[in-house]
Amino acid sequence: MENPARRVRIWRVVRWIGLAIVVAMLAAIADAWSALGSSATGERRARIEHSPQWKGGHFDNPQPLINDTWGSLTGMFSPSPDVSPKTKVPVAAPQLSPPPPSGLRVTWLGHSSALVELDGHRVLTDPVWSLRASPLTWIGPARWYPPPIALEQLRPIDVVLISHDHYDHLDQQTMVAMKGWNATFVVPLGVGAHLAYWGIPEAKIVELDWWERTTIGGLIITMTPARHASGRHLFDMGATLWAGYAVRGPQHRVYYSGDTGLFPAMKEIGQKLGPFDLTMIEVGQYNRAWPDWHIGPEQAVTAHQWVQGKVLLPVHWALFPLAAHGWTEPIERVLAEGKRAGQTLIAPRPGQSVEPGAPAPLERWWPDLPWRTGAQDPIVSSQL
Repeated sequence: MENPARRVRIWRVVRWIGLAIVVAMLAAIADAWSALGSSATGERRARIEHSPQWKGGHFDNPQPLINDTWGSLTGMFSPSPDVSPKTKVPVAAPQLSPPPPSGLRVTWLGHSSALVELDGHRVLTDPVWSLRASPLTWIGPARWYPPPIALEQLRPIDVVLISHDHYDHLDQQTMVAMKGWNATFVVPLGVGAHLAYWGIPEAKIVELDWWERTTIGGLIITMTPARHASGRHLFDMGATLWAGYAVRGPQHRVYYSGDTGLFPAMKEIGQKLGPFDLTMIEVGQYNRAWPDWHIGPEQAVTAHQWVQGKVLLPVHWALFPLAAHGWTEPIERVLAEGKRAGQTLIAPRPGQSVEPGAPAPLERWWPDLPWRTGAQDPIVSSQL
């Protein structure tokens, strides 16, 4: 016969475990709440709904994203043993003064964060200074090294470009730290709601649709199409737009791809807005299961040629573990493809400042690790 006292004790333990789970969930929600951002309302929402990219209640791509769900799941269980560095990543101290003699200098800060000094203006792309690319402060992909430079040392910045609202590109803590800056924040449709919610004045936010442009100082900034997605939680996928940028000054032009698969309109970008003295195109965090989301190293070189770039800076690698490939594989593959295609690439270490018009000889600052070639693991976007 079952002991009633024992049953009561078990029920008490179950209740305490349940309570602990509820408390932990509430704590996680509280920790993430502000980082989740806010939804567009009013005039901002009306602009969204008038966009040609807004279809069926969300933003969409002309070439829809095709994913191999099963391949995505199974790929998680066989990652490269070198997904993350086993030794310290060498970081350089940025050289930001005096101004670049050539008029164009780029300082890659890791992943997709870069400072571009262009014809007397300072432009910052997708700045992420937090420890994690996550809405939570205690869990999520953690960066492999501290930011090469403190945020306050970067000022003054004229323009901050945000490509989309995924956590490795739009970081709430960094935006809050910047809310007092005398900079203009250029963002895709809908993303301004996040920034305003975090305290950035509306007067400093410029929201654009694909092919729209704004002039800031002596720079003409055009929002260019990209092939990707958006969302900061389960219920807002496609609620905001994603994009790249063409930044044109009096003497130089720079293209930043944002996150993207390969798509035909890249040729149109080159024809309308190129040629570009520098392209910054994502090369990492790819998988054959999602080739429309991330372009991959070989197709990045193709995109560089399509947009009529002169010098390619590979970005979106060497900071966060976001895919199953080895951490050095993106740079090995893009350099191999660039050499095959006869293109000029630069591969600075994080924090290193480079003038694309007069780059130093290539330095292999990363370790020599095993990697799969493009032939062994091709990343080929669909519907091309």
